[in-house]
Amino acid sequence: MFYIGIDIGSTAAKVAIFKEDKLEKYFVMPTGWSSIETANTIKEKLELLGINKENSKSIATGYGRVSVPYADKTITEITCHGKGAAYLLSSNCTVIDIGGQDTKVITVEDGMITNFIMNDKCSAGTGRFLEIMANALGMDIDSLCDLAAQGSGITISSMCTVFAESEVISLIGRGEKKEDIAYAIVDSIVSKVSSLCGKHSEGFNYFLTGGLSGNAYILSSLSEKLGKEVSTNELGRYAGAIGAGLMASKL
Repeated sequence: MFYIGIDIGSTAAKVAIFKEDKLEKYFVMPTGWSSIETANTIKEKLELLGINKENSKSIATGYGRVSVPYADKTITEITCHGKGAAYLLSSNCTVIDIGGQDTKVITVEDGMITNFIMNDKCSAGTGRFLEIMANALGMDIDSLCDLAAQGSGITISSMCTVFAESEVISLIGRGEKKEDIAYAIVDSIVSKVSSLCGKHSEGFNYFLTGGLSGNAYILSSLSEKLGKEVSTNELGRYAGAIGAGLMASKL
């Protein structure tokens, strides 16, 4: 029997495939403009692997979870990221998920979610904010972070993404170094995430999941801001899908 976790986020869709109790395959693809089309593409990929409704159970999570009609159940990404982080790191940890539309901080104790806080009211402090700022500088997120590692000194004071973008444009106009602007952008998002963690809890080790978990500069900046190492796993971006797959095995 196969157990499938499907995590359709606002920018990327992740799939984790368990065969019995072993994580056998995983893949990621852009969500694109339509979560429904993405879900159909995932179904086609699964069928090519010989996985169908008769030999599998599946759970959908994430921003586009309601767009997966063939899933046996839908579960929030908070629960799935917590379960996935416990599988990848430790049954006791504080999960930081910087998503495209929101940022979540989740406490996992003995493998169970005991508390969480979520920033979903504004794109500031999310992956979307980083994407918009990178576009303003004419580069992608990874290039922005590489450049930020060489900068220092400037801060962005605006709490709103729209005003922050205007502030970045003003910094460009007055001739500030590009690496210093990049530094200010990353520092802004890291500061907001750190503040969210401060309002939540301390104690357990921090674990970064989601698409930014593979970015070394984000990890080091968060660790410095929090005063405690933030770790991850090479499968960190699949935490939600892995958690969903694990719970599918209980259906």
